[in-house]
Amino acid sequence: MSEFVLYGVPGSPYVRSALVGLEEKVADWRLAPLAFGSLGSPEHLERHPFGRIPVLEHGDFVLYETQAILRYLDRIIPAPPLTPTEPRAEARMNQICGIADWYVMKDVSAAIVFPRLVAPRFGLPVDETAIAEALPRARVCIAELDRLLGENAFMAGDRLSIADLVLAPQLAFFGDAPEGADLLAATPNLARWVERMNARPSMVATTWERLAATAEAA
Repeated sequence: MSEFVLYGVPGSPYVRSALVGLEEKVADWRLAPLAFGSLGSPEHLERHPFGRIPVLEHGDFVLYETQAILRYLDRIIPAPPLTPTEPRAEARMNQICGIADWYVMKDVSAAIVFPRLVAPRFGLPVDETAIAEALPRARVCIAELDRLLGENAFMAGDRLSIADLVLAPQLAFFGDAPEGADLLAATPNLARWVERMNARPSMVATTWERLAATAEAA
């Protein structure tokens, strides 16, 4: 099978989700790093007309949208499976993927993690008012994810699924922010899930620091 090439900015949770999927599938992959602020370049817009990341190249096949990438990987590399066979578990997986994309990204990652953790790395101002205003919405996200997880080992049941891969990079970042640490401390089941996910080799291999070091060495 030809090598997978993933275009993206090191540190992006969506780029990390795709890379975690490649790692879980034990696939041969290479990150083609993009600079922060370069997503509107003509070269990248040829890959992704909406100027987002990641973009996967697999031979002559080009694919964007993280969930589409993960579902594609799960079809062409069947083991280990990342989609439950039981209908309710699959539905729960799909539900949590939607929550991650529509609510966690907007109310947690973009509203709190980016200004708190990412903006300072690039010399951008931190909007404390916006962070404070986002906290009630972030609290709803965390409480609902904790409820849906319940006592399960993974988000859709007793096995790793695409839901875990989509959500884990966002909540791993959130846990590094003081606001995230406080909210997760109030939801111990979800906090333990974050700890278990962070300990997986696929997550260890795809940290911002490791990807940035790889990009610098390339």
